[in-house]
Amino acid sequence: MRTYLFTVVVEEDPFEDGRMAYHAYCPALKGASTWGYTKEEALKNIREVVEMTLESMKEHEEPIPQEPGVEIFTEPRVAVTV
Repeated sequence: MRTYLFTVVVEEDPFEDGRMAYHAYCPALKGASTWGYTKEEALKNIREVVEMTLESMKEHEEPIPQEPGVEIFTEPRVAVTV
């Protein structure tokens, strides 16, 4: 088992009517992006997208990227953002 730590980006992305929203994506995983009405919601959603992307890559025996923005640990880790 390996623990992967991916860098994600969260950016303000307001609607045309002025309501605030946030766009989140993982640069290391092509197509891994989502959004939320709050930063917290966008982070929760991108976590789910990254998990689903990795599960799909594993099922299809695709290599998981090992590039800048990706850290790999052989022991379990806990990441906390405050």
